[in-house]
Amino acid sequence: QVQLVESGGGLVQPGGSLRLSCAAPRNVFSFYAMGWYRQAPGKQRELVARITSAGGTNYADSVKGRFTISRDNAKNTVYLQMNSLKPEDTAVYYCNAARGPSDYWGQGTQVTVSS
Repeated sequence: QVQLVESGGGLVQPGGSLRLSCAAPRNVFSFYAMGWYRQAPGKQRELVARITSAGGTNYADSVKGRFTISRDNAKNTVYLQMNSLKPEDTAVYYCNAARGPSDYWGQGTQVTVSS
């Protein structure tokens, strides 16, 4: 069973920042694309940001310029730096590792943006 361990969620005021972390086993992290998805109440899960094993990135239009995904290969960890947070960013954020038909998910971490 592959475990993705997330951390870093919480409550933040609009305009604030949070950094999410997701640690993966080395044999997964080295070869899989890592991504962050989110799901707000009553909405479908959506891709927020993704980074390939080679370092290529893509972002949802709604977070471009505000969020940055990165990976630390020495720590087998992917990060999501979230700046200028808005109330509409409130959701459960899930870490994902994907390669071909293989697909793993973290347990999710709540991010709430509210004054």
